[in-house]
Amino acid sequence: MSRIVYVNGAYVPEEEAKLSIFDRGLLFADAVYEVTAVIERKLLDFPGHMARLRRSLAELRLPSPATDEEILAIHRELLQRNALTFGHIYLMVTRGAADRDFVWPKDGTPPSFILFTQARDGVESREAREGLRVVSVPDLRWARRDIKTVQLLYPSLAKMEAKRQGKDDAWMVEDGFVTEGTSNNAYIVTESERIVTRALSNAILHGITRAAILRGAAEAGLEVEERPFTLAEAQGAREAFVTSAGAFVTPVVEIDGLPVGDGAPGPIARRLRAIYLDEALRTGL
Repeated sequence: MSRIVYVNGAYVPEEEAKLSIFDRGLLFADAVYEVTAVIERKLLDFPGHMARLRRSLAELRLPSPATDEEILAIHRELLQRNALTFGHIYLMVTRGAADRDFVWPKDGTPPSFILFTQARDGVESREAREGLRVVSVPDLRWARRDIKTVQLLYPSLAKMEAKRQGKDDAWMVEDGFVTEGTSNNAYIVTESERIVTRALSNAILHGITRAAILRGAAEAGLEVEERPFTLAEAQGAREAFVTSAGAFVTPVVEIDGLPVGDGAPGPIARRLRAIYLDEALRTGL
């Protein structure tokens, strides 16, 4: 049975979903998105995702298609119609359809608004159990990575380069320092068990899971240092891991062919994953 998706006010089978060929999301990647994780039919970190959506819309001067309450209702309707227990709900807002022009259409053009579900088997995955093997690539993205736009071609190319090398993912490097993964924030754990991750700026996405992890780490008495780190420092670290709405907390066990620590998922990453999932389920909507 096909999924039911939401397109511009209507719930339709995915085969019937349509957008104009003149939609600026298609022509210019003039769009933003969010992905909310679903565990046991609960939406994780939903208020955080809505806050980031509002910020992304404001940064691109995109009109909002709905209120947070209306968007929550759409999420819940999609959960119900698709009987989704574990997975994600993807949301995208574009500037709408207009004749192709670098200049934005006049005020009043309605945005396009799309949501759909993606199912998964459960919370655990091979990557969570075994850890990720990553390769490094230069970070060639645009300079406003803090806005969650659909401009994902370079991260896709980086991910495919990792797959070509038989690995799981890529970490992007700029000016000698790791920025982030293709779809996740990056961390290392030092020998003194200090968690190190890059500070928020235009250079990285302001991860919702990242914010939750740093809160959880502080509450657990773990020390966190927000600063850049190099590949060499990561390869010599005690542990490494990534966070995202899809990965939650996933260990990194190899970087450019060299093992991190003993080459197996470490206790800090496992502990943070458990802390995050416990709290996210407790507060999920």
